[in-house]
Amino acid sequence: MKTEKNILIAFLLNLLFSIFEFAGGIFTGSVAIVSDAVHDIGDAASIGISYFLEKKSKKQPDETNTYGYARYSVIGSVITTLILLVGSCFVIYNAVCRIITPSEINYNGMILFAVVGVAVNFCAAFFTREGDSLNQKAVNLHMLEDVLGWAVVLVGAVVMRFTDFAIIDPIMSVGVAVFIFINAAKNLKEALDLFLEKTPHGIDVRGIKEHLLEINGVLDVHHIHIWSMDGYHNYATMHIVTNADPHTVKEVIREGLREHGIGHTTLELEGEGEHCHEKDCHIEFKETSRHHHHHH
Repeated sequence: MKTEKNILIAFLLNLLFSIFEFAGGIFTGSVAIVSDAVHDIGDAASIGISYFLEKKSKKQPDETNTYGYARYSVIGSVITTLILLVGSCFVIYNAVCRIITPSEINYNGMILFAVVGVAVNFCAAFFTREGDSLNQKAVNLHMLEDVLGWAVVLVGAVVMRFTDFAIIDPIMSVGVAVFIFINAAKNLKEALDLFLEKTPHGIDVRGIKEHLLEINGVLDVHHIHIWSMDGYHNYATMHIVTNADPHTVKEVIREGLREHGIGHTTLELEGEGEHCHEKDCHIEFKETSRHHHHHH
């Protein structure tokens, strides 16, 4: 269970580190470090949540969750992201207060903390770089942000050490926070798209329909629904009107859908004259769709 173990390591590193960091921020008087600590505690919490939900998301389907538990991992991603959004607003608010009324900073202490920060987070990023769930990606993104954030703090601390421009500190902290906010918002949209059952990225419904209509014996395809559980596994259901041998048609269609990245399909086959009872069979395609006339 590589992904889980990595997430657990990242969680422990982050938790310990954020406590250390909070102390460091207060000791050095640097709002950039304190704001980073807030973000790290948020990270640690969300990684903890991710860990449990990732574990749960691996469970096999059962009666209560017939689709399996993959979406739990996505919920992990949503919670993580919300924590980050709130955290970055808090950080920005703090930094703006600091810009208005600057205060004393211990630059040497700050440089020291930043060096440790870069090192610890680099290790954490290294541990979480493998794995392919949205959740794991979210966790790894945080780790990389932390490395970046600390690198910025380090450079800023060195500059302030020599120029004594204390205002650089809160400005850096705003920069890091805005960066985190934008990334978190993107992540949130991706997760919400999954919950809204939108057509997954990179899947062209019209293209698929045209592909299927070219198959011998397929007269019509309607009622196409394509969705994804977790951003990786795509599912589809559709009605196929056919006059050919059902088994052959099904095999060919499943094969065709696999080429389009859809592994899990449910096909309803209808005879030529059969009346489809569903009112909302046909998807509205945005522009006029080209009609195929098949001559058998």
